[in-house]
Amino acid sequence: MAYLLQPNYVRYVCGCGSLKPISRIYFCRHCLKIRCGYCVSHEKSIDYSDSKLLFFIQVDSHYCPNCLENLPSSEVRLKKNKCSNCFDCPCCFQTLTIRAGHPPIRPAATAEDAKATPKKVYYLCCSLCRWSSRDAGIPDQFVATGGWPEQENPHAARITALIDFHKILASRERQNQERKKFDPKRTSLQFFGLTSAMARKRAGLPIVSEAKWQQSNFPQPSVASEEVEELPASIFSSPVDITKITTLDQRLQHPEVQAEKIYELRPQHKKFPVKRSQRCRACEHNVSKPEFSPQSIKFKIQLAAFYHVPEVRIVTFEPLEVGKPSELLLKFCNPTQHQTQIILLPEDTPTTSTTTSATGEKEELKRENMQLGCESPNLLPSVVRQASVLEDPKPVKIVSGATIELPTGPVILAPRDDAAEYDDTGDTQTFPDDPKLVVWRKGNKAVLKLQVTPLVPEEGKENEPIIVGLVMQYGYINTIATLEHKTPQKVDLKVKLFLTLDKISKC
Repeated sequence: MAYLLQPNYVRYVCGCGSLKPISRIYFCRHCLKIRCGYCVSHEKSIDYSDSKLLFFIQVDSHYCPNCLENLPSSEVRLKKNKCSNCFDCPCCFQTLTIRAGHPPIRPAATAEDAKATPKKVYYLCCSLCRWSSRDAGIPDQFVATGGWPEQENPHAARITALIDFHKILASRERQNQERKKFDPKRTSLQFFGLTSAMARKRAGLPIVSEAKWQQSNFPQPSVASEEVEELPASIFSSPVDITKITTLDQRLQHPEVQAEKIYELRPQHKKFPVKRSQRCRACEHNVSKPEFSPQSIKFKIQLAAFYHVPEVRIVTFEPLEVGKPSELLLKFCNPTQHQTQIILLPEDTPTTSTTTSATGEKEELKRENMQLGCESPNLLPSVVRQASVLEDPKPVKIVSGATIELPTGPVILAPRDDAAEYDDTGDTQTFPDDPKLVVWRKGNKAVLKLQVTPLVPEEGKENEPIIVGLVMQYGYINTIATLEHKTPQKVDLKVKLFLTLDKISKC
């Protein structure tokens, strides 16, 4: 799972022309195509409280990715969208763990203190970079539930004043909209000698006072200043220790403080991600739908690409030199429960086998939307989907900086078996592999050895990494047909890949 969060060394080309890693794309089982974040639509809800229909993206719930706590939106708003029990490391941004230990040994004042059993204390520690709360001078706690002191925001008073000011403005705009609903020319209150204040008092509504708006203390507006503090004279003479200075990412992780030294960093509360229902823009089918159970953060429909599309990883490669072939080891992993075969094709191979006119697709999608009631003028469903968007794919402007020798035959990948990962008896697979091509195989994984020959780089691109493109054809068994009590349909799909390698080594 850590590999999915690394830089984008292997990128897949979406149907719209965007390049994304496999952890950031979806796979639609109805269209049999890869969809990125631009190719999916979020379900929208309608607010009927006002005469104007307000559309907003529907968020099912918030949850903590570490302790798996589910919270409603109202409670998340009070907690400022942060978990109170889980923390992120301020150095490497990984999740901190709670460690138990003993307090620092101090000289005993009396004999009773020397005989007393030391109590356990708890502190925060990072398992990756070994940062701990003791390094930052945060006192240890006597309970494992936490209670570590938080760093105060120096601009808390200013932020609170601005929030209160905008709440007053929102309340005033709401009251002005309510006044416009009633036309004073058509009201009958003036014939009975009733003023608007008396009418609101009889109706039980709060009385609006114009003096309140004039006497309220609005926050002072921010004024830009041209005066900047001068740098100290020692900055040009004293040596700089990079290990004690924070990076730009570490400072932006805590923007209200932006610590300059490592010892000034403080642990940050883990933020809550959200669960949302997402649909394919072309066929309007769900690609991600969370469960409704408040105790679960799983998704009923798991159409992430790494559940259906073979994953490609770069194992290693030799130093790259212009005009000399270098060995490149690629690992292919089959995530499905069915056996599949992979064929590597040149980069210029078309990835779509059938062509359909865009006008016919738009007419068909429009007819489906009419059946669903999304475009009917007399019917407004509680959940409205975005209009289907069919745009021409963007051209990929990446030029391969090397040639790659591809195998002529297919490579078979075994189905995924979770129990085989812990089986030490050895593999009993008998696939007709070429030992010069397949150098390693275990379970549903196989490592292929390819030859890459870098080309002469263009002018001005000598220091850029080498990018190699290819097309992967894989077999996919459509499980939708099985759910509809039909014979499973096996199709061959193609996806274009771009591999980012190292720079050309200079001899």
